[in-house]
Amino acid sequence: MPFGASLVARQLDPGKLNRFLVALPADDVALLASHLRAVALDRGTVLHDAGDEIEHVYFPHSGMVSLVAVMESGATVETVTVGRGGVIGGAAGLGSRRAVGRAIVQLSGTGARIPWSQFHSAAKESSAIHDLVVRHNDLLITQIQQAVACNALHMLEARLCRWLLQCRDCVDSDAIPLTQEFLGQMLGVRRTTVTVAARLLQSAGLIRYRRGLVQILDRPALEDIACECYPVLRRRIDEVFPLPTPHA
Repeated sequence: MPFGASLVARQLDPGKLNRFLVALPADDVALLASHLRAVALDRGTVLHDAGDEIEHVYFPHSGMVSLVAVMESGATVETVTVGRGGVIGGAAGLGSRRAVGRAIVQLSGTGARIPWSQFHSAAKESSAIHDLVVRHNDLLITQIQQAVACNALHMLEARLCRWLLQCRDCVDSDAIPLTQEFLGQMLGVRRTTVTVAARLLQSAGLIRYRRGLVQILDRPALEDIACECYPVLRRRIDEVFPLPTPHA
């Protein structure tokens, strides 16, 4: 059965699918289904860059995509972390066509995509899709505001724990392929600064770091140290994209 048809029939595990699609009633998913195509999200792929005309809307099922701000020097800092609890290019449902930042796959995974025009048309036809797009846009604003406050007010160690937990939620694995250079870019600090913070977490037995791989050893302890932004953002995603309640 094609991907879109399987989704409409709800024959796929909702816990492993993009939560935007899962949150929609079946009749509204049907408006998208025939246009959805499965896609591999390979690490390093730029889905769109700042100023680009958006061609597709992406729904990650696994892996992680970062929305990043790019400075003239080429320096980057992450503004939003997107996993299955988000959409890339979702503002297409409101008619927006220009990308305001770079969307780059940071951790490989899978997803689905739909042409911009088809998603825009479906959002005009379906109030459920349109309303969910509006709520998703509000979620993005919340995430960006939280990121600004987090970067300005919270200690690096707490921010690092928050970011590792967000990555863990995206990849469903305690083993996360991350380099310290990459962590520094996403957190907006020097690699050597991340090295010090990561060593502290490793010495405390919370993580194990080997070249290019972070192993989470004690998630509850990470949650205790992580800044308040992690539970705030996770709760907000759950409010926008509630998962279906299993039937007894």
